[in-house]
Amino acid sequence: MRNLCFILCALGLAANAAAQMLINGAGATFPYPIYSKWFDEYAKIDPSVRFNYQSIGSGGGQKQILARTVDFGASDGPMSDENLAKAPGKILHLPTVAGAVVVTYNLPGAPKLKLDGATVADLFLGKITRWSDKRIAALNPDVKLPGDDVVVVHRSDGSGTTYIWVDYLSSVSKEWETKVGRGTSVNWPTGLGGKGNEGVAGQIKQLPGAVGYVELIYAKQNKLPYADVKNAGGNYVTPGIESVTEAMSAATIPDDFRFSMVNPTGEKAYPIAGCTWLLVYEQQKDSEKGKKLVEFLNWAINQGESMAAALDYAPLPDNVKQRVLERIKTIQY
Repeated sequence: MRNLCFILCALGLAANAAAQMLINGAGATFPYPIYSKWFDEYAKIDPSVRFNYQSIGSGGGQKQILARTVDFGASDGPMSDENLAKAPGKILHLPTVAGAVVVTYNLPGAPKLKLDGATVADLFLGKITRWSDKRIAALNPDVKLPGDDVVVVHRSDGSGTTYIWVDYLSSVSKEWETKVGRGTSVNWPTGLGGKGNEGVAGQIKQLPGAVGYVELIYAKQNKLPYADVKNAGGNYVTPGIESVTEAMSAATIPDDFRFSMVNPTGEKAYPIAGCTWLLVYEQQKDSEKGKKLVEFLNWAINQGESMAAALDYAPLPDNVKQRVLERIKTIQY
């Protein structure tokens, strides 16, 4: 009898798993912590659906949504007109949350540094090669800087975090804009590569003298220090929810939701911040999956946004939320 009960329970569990709809997504590592939270919470709301999200970088997310090998993509850099033109259908950009990309480093005593755009650009151009350089010292007169070599760490994969980073560097350095430019992947003048925000944070943690860029929560999770950065108003700003919210409030958001929010005006705006998007086809191929995806998207924007702040993301302002909800209504399935 006990064996029979066990078999019946196992069959019941197998049938339940088989009935569960799997929705596949891939892309940005930047929002992975909040998306993971959303998918776990949503499973309690609708146990009939399960989300499988591969955190492979924004470049991979864009490629996979173009190839329709996933049900949704995720990117921290908006898709280019050229890439959108290659799509077999209209792709919508749905902003979800915004976050800070921080300058993080591995120095003795983990000092709190202040950096400006020109200095950050010169670090990543390979023009500043020692931490005791007079330009860093001038910005941080009270910090004892080591004579260690600077080891630049950047992303090795196609990355929306990179897009935000180089978009910022292009906005503050003409030399960077001319020599390197913008993109989810660029030809780096110097440095070592790490895969994902996780890989960059891991490299910085292991390498004395390292400097790199990651989304704020990855610096916090790895107990890495991060710099205050001088903004367009001339103020040194600590990255955080309030300073990212101010940066988003200053951004001009067009109808297609493809926008940049780096180096904005605003006294307290953090200058290296960006939005992250879910990429979905307006016309869904699978009607059942399309219906479930739309239900999730509505939940994420209505209820999921309240979970953002606990993970150091800035939720969408109410006026933007309403615009996104209206756009979700245009998805057909």
